[in-house]
Amino acid sequence: MNARLLSELKRIVGPRYVLHRPEELVVYEYDATIERALPEAVVLPGSAEEVAAVVRLARGYGVPVTPRGAGTGLSGGAVPCEGGIVLATSRLHRILEIDPENAVAVVEPGVVNLEVSLAAAPFGLYYAPDPSSQKACTIGGNVAENAGGPHCLRYGTTTNHVLGLELVTAEGELVWLGGKTADSPGYDLVGVVVGSEGTLGIVTKVVLRLLPRPETTVTILAIFDGVDAACEAVSSVIAHGIVPAALEMLDRNTMLAVEPYVQAGYPPDAGAVLLIEVEGLREEAEEQAEAVRGICAELAAREIRMGFTPEERERLWAGRKAALGALGRLAPSYYILDGVVPRTRLPHVMRRVYEICDHFGLHVANVFHAGDGNLHPNILFDEREPGAARRVLDCGEEILRVCVEAGGSITGEHGVGYEKRDYMRWTFSDDDLATMAALKRAFGAGDAFNPGKVFPTHKGCGEVSSRMRSAIAKLGPDAYV
Repeated sequence: MNARLLSELKRIVGPRYVLHRPEELVVYEYDATIERALPEAVVLPGSAEEVAAVVRLARGYGVPVTPRGAGTGLSGGAVPCEGGIVLATSRLHRILEIDPENAVAVVEPGVVNLEVSLAAAPFGLYYAPDPSSQKACTIGGNVAENAGGPHCLRYGTTTNHVLGLELVTAEGELVWLGGKTADSPGYDLVGVVVGSEGTLGIVTKVVLRLLPRPETTVTILAIFDGVDAACEAVSSVIAHGIVPAALEMLDRNTMLAVEPYVQAGYPPDAGAVLLIEVEGLREEAEEQAEAVRGICAELAAREIRMGFTPEERERLWAGRKAALGALGRLAPSYYILDGVVPRTRLPHVMRRVYEICDHFGLHVANVFHAGDGNLHPNILFDEREPGAARRVLDCGEEILRVCVEAGGSITGEHGVGYEKRDYMRWTFSDDDLATMAALKRAFGAGDAFNPGKVFPTHKGCGEVSSRMRSAIAKLGPDAYV
C-alpha cells in the first residue's frame, strides 16, 4: 500500500490501530465462509469522526473500504474482494444509552448483540433478534446482513428493531437517518440501509427498539420418527393460528452429533426434533402450549417434553444451542447454507437436500428455523481433501436452486455477500438489478464500499484487481498476495 496513505491513516487513528504487515493482515482475509482475500491494510477507528476521516482519505486515493464487524458472517460479506482497506469496528463498542421509558438503546456498531439484552435486563427489557452467534456477533454486522435468529418468526429480523442510524457516506460525511421514534416522515432510508451489506455506507451508531420481557414462556420439544412428519407439524401449528416465538428443527445427523456432548436424551433412532417456544401472558402462553402439544401428538410425535421454568427450558434448548459446535464431532469442516422456502414445501425440499448431498457423496446435518422455512443445511467435509471445497460449493449451489424453484429465496438471514452474488439472476431480472445499482449510485457509493458483493460479476473473490496488480508490479518479483 502507498506509504503516504499508510502514514496518513496512522495520523488519523494512531499507529497502533493501522495493521499492514502480512502476519497482521492474514487474520482479516476471511469470515466464517470458505472464500478468502487479503486486505492491503486494516484500520481500527475509535470514533465516528475517525471513520469519516478514513473514508475521506481512502476516497482521495481511490482505495475501496470493506467494513468488518466480528467476522462471524456467513456469506463472505467481510472478505475484501478488491483488497484495499478493511475498516474494523471492534473499537466502537460502547453502549451509549439505555432509555427504559422509551424502550430504546443507542449503541455503536462494535457492541456484541447479547450485551444489549444484558444491559437492558435490569429494566425488564431485551433486544429480540438473536442470531446463533449472538455471544460474538456485533450490531453493525447484524444491521449489514439484516440478521435474524430463532425468535425472528414472531418478532421479525433486525430491520424490525432498528429505528435510526448514524451513517458515514461515501463522501465521508456523517448523517442521521431515522431517530428514536418508530415512524419518521419521508422515505424509509433506515430500511434501505439495513440489509445493504455495507455497500451504501458505514454505520457508526444504531438506535435499537427494546421489548418488554414476556410474563410467561413455555418451551415444547417434540420428537418425531422422520423429517416429513416434523415438517407437517410445522405447517399445522401455523395453520392453527399459532405464531410461536421460535420453531426450530434438528435432524437425525445433528442429534447424533449433539447427544454425546449435551446428553439431551434424543433417541438414537429418531428422525427429527422440533423445538417450539410460545410466550406472552401466562394464560395465553399456557393455552398455546397445550394446543401445540395436541397438534404434535395428533401428527404422531413419539415423545413430547414441556419446559416451564428457566432451568427446564434451558435443558430443552441445550441441544439446539450446541448444534453447530457439535458438528465438529462428525467432520473437520462444515459449510452452512441459508435458503428459504414456503413452509408447505418443506417436506419436498428437505427430501431433495438429502438426495443432492447423496449425489455429491457428502453428509449433511440440518438445524434450522423451520417456522419461517429458513433452511440451514450444514454440508460436512474435510477441506484438506483435494477438490472437497469445490464439490461442497457445487452441492450448495444445487440446493439453493431447489429452494428458488420451490418459490423461495437464496438467503434468509446470512445475506448475499460474495458467496451468492452470482445467484441473484435466478430471482431478479436485469432491470431489477439495474434499479438496485441505481440506488447504490444515489448514495454515491459506487465501488467505494465493500466492492464485489451482492451484484453478479465474473471476477472471483481474491482475484487481483488492476489497481493491486499495478501496486504489486512496483514491488518486484518477490512480492506476494
